[in-house]
Amino acid sequence: AGAVIGFSTFASAADLSGVPSGTYEVDPTHAYITFSYNHLGMSNPILSFDDFTIDLNLDAEDPTKSMVNVTIDANSIVAGSEIWKGHLTGAKFFDTANNPEITFTSTAIEAARDGNYTVTGDLMIKGETKPVSLEVTINAAMNHPMSGNPTIGLQADSTVMRSEFGMDTAVPAISDEVTLNITAELGMAK
Repeated sequence: AGAVIGFSTFASAADLSGVPSGTYEVDPTHAYITFSYNHLGMSNPILSFDDFTIDLNLDAEDPTKSMVNVTIDANSIVAGSEIWKGHLTGAKFFDTANNPEITFTSTAIEAARDGNYTVTGDLMIKGETKPVSLEVTINAAMNHPMSGNPTIGLQADSTVMRSEFGMDTAVPAISDEVTLNITAELGMAK
């Protein structure tokens, strides 16, 4: 019989005591950045980005003193069709020819309910920078069961109004409100 690792053996949600302070980098094979919106009241597409980095400078003793940076290759959008990708990377939406990166840089981290965190920072899309808050849940913080490397698993969610970033094309037929989601595993940098 093979060994079974149950979730009960992992650190409890939002408990960062299982990992040391230091620099953590995204594991690109276990990280996803998606966004969704409403299209004509008929569907709620979920699109993603395929090329991005997430860097965390963790203060495990006081996580509110940590820093996080996210950089996304805006042209790496996965849209489900080349036609729709062409529209999204074009001038009316992300305008990736002139704005190749989307960035988020944290400016404050606050402990929130249930031991989770609110991470506020500057989100830059299409050359416009606005403050945005992410609700972050720490799923696990432990030595990875396969590599042994300190690893943090997290979930982050936010809602933004795309018109604030110069992308008001087809509002309200295509919703102004866009839901952002990040789920990722970050390993300690070696």
